[in-house]
Amino acid sequence: MTILVTGGAGFIGSNFVLDWFKSSDEPVVNLDALTYAGNLENLAPLKDDSRHIFVKGDICDRALIDQLLATHRPRAIVHFAAESHVDRSIHGPGAFMRTNVEGTFSLLEAARAYWSALQGDAKAGFRFHHVSTDEVYGSLKPEDPPFAETNPYEPNSPYSASKAASDHLVRAWHHTYGLPVVTTNCSNNYGPLHFPEKLIPLMIVNALAGKPLPVYGDGQQIRDWLYVTDHCSGIRAVLAGGALGETYNIGGWNEKANIDIVKTVCALLDELRPDPAGPYSRLITYVTDRPGHDRRYAIDARKIERELGWRPAETFETGIRKTVAWYLENEAWVARVQSGAYRDWVSQQYGD
Repeated sequence: MTILVTGGAGFIGSNFVLDWFKSSDEPVVNLDALTYAGNLENLAPLKDDSRHIFVKGDICDRALIDQLLATHRPRAIVHFAAESHVDRSIHGPGAFMRTNVEGTFSLLEAARAYWSALQGDAKAGFRFHHVSTDEVYGSLKPEDPPFAETNPYEPNSPYSASKAASDHLVRAWHHTYGLPVVTTNCSNNYGPLHFPEKLIPLMIVNALAGKPLPVYGDGQQIRDWLYVTDHCSGIRAVLAGGALGETYNIGGWNEKANIDIVKTVCALLDELRPDPAGPYSRLITYVTDRPGHDRRYAIDARKIERELGWRPAETFETGIRKTVAWYLENEAWVARVQSGAYRDWVSQQYGD
């Protein structure tokens, strides 16, 4: 028994792989192209673990995918690999179309060929688990109920449009070809190993360096926040028991305005690493809002609780404290990411 994970050196993927081995000895074949956000150092605890098989490669490489499926014969594919930063998608949408759309298509076609040749229990038990985002649903008004799985898709950025396209492909491959798929749409993740271009790690890193804490617009954009290991447990629950062809929203039940997130981070840093120059909130700087910035996301996660018994274990208060503490304890990791030295991990540990 083996699973194939794509994008398993990224933020959520590496947390999933590390978390997987806390409760399972089932091997993981981990495929990652190691673009800027893929960091093998995230997986350092598994360097000498025979259960973890790392393969550097691109999900658009159909021949490689076919080879991995034929060699390792996984019972499931868990598909994390994606370009995911909205700002980057605005400035360079092409990479998002290639990875998120073409890459998912390549995986689906490889999975379909592999699954079609399986027999008996192996065929019946195979799963293609597609990991997506709440951003495909667009933006909510303050009075709107949270996103349910039945909400229409209304993506507003190149990133969310590319993920919406991939969701539609996964659905179509199930309905047209019978491929046994499940899809999860998550809210904003946070926690350890998060690349410091996203809101929470950026605020921590900038604050510690005495740099401005940039807040878009008025800072009242609202997101639902999900601690990354809660997301991992939700994925495991859906992979194990989710109904074929169904979508499950995974959320943290934590709607927070961006400015409140930043102020919370500042307050925790004031407590855990006080700055002689004064409160970190003095560094908050409002900047011009980004184009097409969605105002509010919120996830209704009642379906996964009702059908699979899943709820997040962390509150935002417990999760954000763990997150800030992790960054304070792992400043060397942050420094290597910021300098680009984390890429040396590949050549040092694995060769070219």
